[in-house]
Order: sequence, then structure tokens, then C-alpha cells
Amino acid sequence: MRELVIGIDSGTQSTKALVVDVKNGRVLGQGVKAYDLIRGLPAGAKEQDPSDWINATESSIRTALKQAKASAGEVRAIGVSGQQHGFVPMDKRGKVIRPAKLWCDTSTTKECDELMGKLGGLKGSIKELGNAVLPGFTAGKILWLKKHEPKNFNRLATVLLPHDYLNFWFTGNAVMEYGDASGTALLNVRTRKWSKKMLKVIDTELESKMPRLISSDQLAGNLQASTAKRLGLNTDVIVSAGGGDNMMGAIGTGNTRPGVVTASFGTSGTIYACADKPIIDPKGEIAAFCDSTNRWLPLLCTMNVTVATELIRKDFKWTHSQYESAARRAPVGSDGLLLLPYLEGERTPNVPDGTGVYFGVRAGTFTEKHFARATMEGVTLGMNYGLRRLGKLGVQPAQIRATGGGAKSKLWRQIMADIFNAQVVTLKVSEGAAYGAALQALWSLRNQQEAKVNIEEITDSFVKLNNRETTEPNPKNVAVYKEVQSLQDDLSKSLRNQFSKHRNIMALSK
Repeated sequence: MRELVIGIDSGTQSTKALVVDVKNGRVLGQGVKAYDLIRGLPAGAKEQDPSDWINATESSIRTALKQAKASAGEVRAIGVSGQQHGFVPMDKRGKVIRPAKLWCDTSTTKECDELMGKLGGLKGSIKELGNAVLPGFTAGKILWLKKHEPKNFNRLATVLLPHDYLNFWFTGNAVMEYGDASGTALLNVRTRKWSKKMLKVIDTELESKMPRLISSDQLAGNLQASTAKRLGLNTDVIVSAGGGDNMMGAIGTGNTRPGVVTASFGTSGTIYACADKPIIDPKGEIAAFCDSTNRWLPLLCTMNVTVATELIRKDFKWTHSQYESAARRAPVGSDGLLLLPYLEGERTPNVPDGTGVYFGVRAGTFTEKHFARATMEGVTLGMNYGLRRLGKLGVQPAQIRATGGGAKSKLWRQIMADIFNAQVVTLKVSEGAAYGAALQALWSLRNQQEAKVNIEEITDSFVKLNNRETTEPNPKNVAVYKEVQSLQDDLSKSLRNQFSKHRNIMALSK
């Protein structure tokens, strides 16, 4: 009988499931179910109903199992990757109190500023947590609930993140592993313990509402009977600790030892590396996260990547191939048309009030091809801002492992290589987070079956490069983009005071 594991990636737009053969790492079946954000919310608010994640998880698992022609007895383990930072508030009965505020929600800026102030500003926050308290993180969302919805806050019994909530549905256990926990701004990433000081700043009773912390190689539990019945699986299926989508993406791209860097080009953009010790940024621009292999994951995140290219694609009513064809007709640097891609705020750099700006619009650049290419270039330059900061902290990549929708474009891979000035490679299994979740599940399974194994043994065996798509930087293009990068940096700094004024004008006009 085959041994199979399932990897789940519960994201902002959809949930994916992969059924993987533990003998050779092959993906035998996959399923996906899409959903949307809750509509009609105020500017900056981004929320979803966690029940949508449950329904999508069930649907995608069933589709993947059917495609793999799998029987219940063949499935041995499940691993979950989830969008980071989302706040799932549960009451004492284990019921969700209100919709989850997501990673991309920027409505908690005031709460984050308040928390930072009580910790002693940026310097005090870095000392206490290892991270700044940014609007994307979970801490500000909890304080927001206390201030804006006190009745809901009074019902709060357990704080979970999206992947923890799925683990709770699978197992009935409320736990949180170090990697995802490090993105809450409630954890001291150096000690991997909750910051009592931060918890008390939010509420004196909050510590009692935090779930039990577990390491990456511990189990969340076994599949509980009600969920097993719903999925048509057995209760002896184990569920691994899981992790945030970036932590699982690191495993799925083989980023499990120092020296490897992964770049994910999805709705948001992330670049991260593996480290044997915490890498703390005194400026707070690089997140000093833990990973989901019991190491650390220095990470930068930009909120606007394919969200920007999709706006252009849909506005011009293009297919993805038509978009790339149009962008290919414009020259490197788009004849001076430059996008500052802060469509609804930005995280790196921290510009929560930011908006999108096209700079260099004139008759010669007011064309479809220029807007198509400038948008690709602009979001990649935005990610490079953080990559250069990682370099200053000692992370120097010679190779970038690219994942996400953007990595599927040959033109975009060349733009990445030229802007990053590094070799860009892709993986044979492109769904890095879901595959990483499956490999972590396999890691847990192996640790249950035999002597303890290292996660690197598994990733070295199963994560393979797609050598046909390896892309090298063009020195001439590198020089052009160096100048364009300087212009974007200067433009960003000069406009930051204006963004808040623009937000005020928007409020007054309503």
C-alpha cells in the first residue's frame, strides 16, 4: 500500500491541497478552491470568514484525493501552511467570534503606534521582541478588537492564526508553533517565548488566552473523529505543527540551510533566507522571524506584487500571455515610466498610508506596453529595496529561488535576475507552500516511525530545480535598473509625508 501525505496551503485568494507520495516526493493529486475577501469594508480593512477556509480545505482535499485515486488508509499525515498574521478570535466554546483580520489589513496603524510607544519606540520594540510592531502583525489587531469591539473582546478566550485555526479544525487542539507565532509581534524571537511585557500592554488577561507553543517537529495532534468523517479519512492520520506560508515556502523550496534565498511573487512579495541564529534588523525593516524547522527566517515582505499586475491585466482585458507579450515590447526601464507600488499601503518600507504612483507619464510612455512592463518592474524594485537591506545584515544571495504566479513568466524572471543581480531558478513543484507543508508532514511521519531525521535530508531528496528556467542577469540591464532603483527610492522618501495628507483628503471627500 502507498504511503501518502497531504500538504495544505490556505492563502488569501484560495486554498490548495497536494497529495504527495512519500516514496519519491511526486505530486499525485491536487485541488484548489477559491474565495474572496469580505466586501464593503472601510479603506484598509481586509477580512475573511474562517469558515470559508474550512470549506475550501475540505473541497481541495477531496479533489486532490480523487485525482490521486487514494484510499483513506493510504493517507498518513497532513501539514498546513497558512497566510501569516491573521487574527482568528475564538470564544470559550471554540467558536469564531468575528471575521479574521488579515495580514494585509492596515486599519490598525494607530494601535501599532500605541504599542510601539509603550515598549519604548522602535528601539524598545526591537529589544523586547526582535521586531517592530507593524500594521500587518497580529498584536495591533488584538488591541483594535479591544478598542473598537469591546463586547467581542470580552468573549475572547483563544487567539489563533489562520493555520492554527485549520489545525484546530483538524485535531481539536489549540496550539501555535514558533514560526507563525514569531509574526504576531507577541513573541520574543530570541527566546521563542511569549513576551509578557507586550501581552500585558495589550491586556492583563491576554497571556491566558494565548495557545500552547510547540516546536516545528512536534505534532498538532491526530485527526479528530468529526473532521475525519467529513473528509473520509482515518483518525490515525497525524497533523504536523504546520506554519506560516513563508515558513512552509522555505521548506518547499529547499531553503532549509543557510545560503539559500527564496522570493515569492504572489499577491504579496516575500524574500527570505534560512539562518542558524536570529538576524535582528535595528531599523525593523526586515522581520526577524523563526522558521518552521526550528531555525530562523529573516524575511522582507511587500504587500503589492501580482495585485498590481492583475489590476493592469484586467483593466486591459488581457490573458496572462497577452500581458507578457505587451510588456516585452517595452524597453528595459520602460522609457522612464516608474511605478511606486504602494496601492493600499506598504510594509517594506513601512508606508501604511501609501498609494500607487506612476511617475514619468508623458505622451511617449502613455501606452499599454509601457504600463505593463513598468508595473512588473516597479513591484520587483520594491522587493529589491528589502533584498538590499538583507544584504546589509549579512545575507548575500548568489541564487534566488522564485515561486508564485510571477515566477511563471519568462520575462518577469529576467526582470528579477536583472534587478536582483543574481541567478534566478524555479522549482519543479511550483506550489512551494503546499509542498513545504507536505514535506513537513513527512518529516513528522518519519520522526514517528524511526530515529529522528533532519528536515534537510527530506528537502535534499525531494526538492528539485527546474533547470530549463534558470535565468542569469544581463549586466547591461543590471546597470539600467540600478539607476531606476535609485529613482524609486528617492521618490518613495519624498512622498511619504504626502500620503497621509492624501488619506485625509479621501476621508473628507466621503
